[in-house]
Amino acid sequence: MKLPAGRLTNGIGAITIAAFLLLYLTGQVDNAAIVGGFIPARLGDPALLDGMAAVPAWLTPLSCTFIHAGWLHIGFNMLMLLFCGRQVEHVLGWAGTLALYVVGAYGACLAQWAIDPGSTNPMVGASGAISAIIAPYALLYSQQQVRAIGPLSANLVRVLWLAGAWIAVQLMIGLASGAGMSELGQIAIAAHIGGFLVGLALTRPLLRWRFRKKPRAVH
Repeated sequence: MKLPAGRLTNGIGAITIAAFLLLYLTGQVDNAAIVGGFIPARLGDPALLDGMAAVPAWLTPLSCTFIHAGWLHIGFNMLMLLFCGRQVEHVLGWAGTLALYVVGAYGACLAQWAIDPGSTNPMVGASGAISAIIAPYALLYSQQQVRAIGPLSANLVRVLWLAGAWIAVQLMIGLASGAGMSELGQIAIAAHIGGFLVGLALTRPLLRWRFRKKPRAVH
């Protein structure tokens, strides 16, 4: 299967891999997780990392996407990003895909904060932002036929079905992983769900924006 080019997707992937290699080879992954990872408690206590050269709390939903715990972590994330992202970018364009990724990153962190606002555990990785890319991929390329149910349109039924399925999968992953995996650490299930829901919500508006009708010149 030949994938579309996806220059933005490739660029995000290349920068993320370069950041990981730099941190991994210099032994700074753990330090980067503290100063650049998303720490929910920082939103309620901005002074939590006073005295450290930490990334501002409001920027950590983005900075944390460039920090990964290990090879398996970044390998799986980049595989999903490149496979789904290129195809989504082919439809939504680079601007729509970038909007998905950025808003998805913030949505993922917001969901993680909502379940444990006092947590001081840094969340790292691009999984939440990538979940926002996987959602439109599932919507755009799914072959499943759905029908309207009562007042719910077929499109809304598809969105609800995908959301329910993704949440169920994430909850099963959480139950199966228990306390966590040796390399990945505790999996941020809420972040995956938050990013995916953002992607579902933005797909239709971004499609309309990408293919909006432009006024024709009259002469």
